Amino acid sequence: MGLTVDNLHVVLGKRAVLGGVTASFVPGRVTAVLGANGAGKSTLLRACAALLPASGGQVMLDGRDAATMPARERAQAIGYLPQDAAVHWNMTVRDLVRLGRLPHGDDGVEAIAAALAATDTAALADRPVRSLSGGERARVLLARVLAGEPRWLLADEPLASLDPLHQLETLALLRAAAGRGTGVVLVLHDLTLAARVADDVLLLKDGAVLAGGPAAAVLTEANLAAAYGVRVAILPHAAGPVIVPQGRA
Repeated sequence: MGLTVDNLHVVLGKRAVLGGVTASFVPGRVTAVLGANGAGKSTLLRACAALLPASGGQVMLDGRDAATMPARERAQAIGYLPQDAAVHWNMTVRDLVRLGRLPHGDDGVEAIAAALAATDTAALADRPVRSLSGGERARVLLARVLAGEPRWLLADEPLASLDPLHQLETLALLRAAAGRGTGVVLVLHDLTLAARVADDVLLLKDGAVLAGGPAAAVLTEANLAAAYGVRVAILPHAAGPVIVPQGRA
């Protein structure tokens, strides 16, 4: 069983941001959620984490309504990494990562050490968070989510602020998490990196699903033109297809 979204509607203020989204995410696979600005990508992730109420439809986690699950149980199952997450206290990196263990109610020393190592932040463990660069902070926030050992990892733009090396290492880390059975759902803007990391792609347009399925089937010139209004060239490469915007469609 997995994480499913059934006819999900989300209204923020007076604006319908999601209008009837239905999708299934599979444990052990990486799904990239793609679409133009305002397509509803971040809203979908927040709704999947039960951080936004549904105006209609529902999110199901292992056959249960995620919105009605006890908060601690849901937090143990779903790790959510928001876009531009704020850090309100100038604690040490280690203490910030330790917050990922709160839903479990334990120290999780081994899980914290593993998360710091996986994100290449162990050397930063005793530094105050506010002394970090933007890219360092992004990796530490990912470490906090990993320390919770969630069954589902929902990450909104996890590559933002990262240099190319750490982008590739983060993608490898997320693929490794999927290889251990974690369901990984990512919002990304870089189409080439999405093609490189994703098993599946959910392509949104104007709050609805334009296409969904295996990455190679969804990432076509026609679908990308419809979603983004841009012509692309899809070039073969040993590491995966390279997607090059060519101009307005």
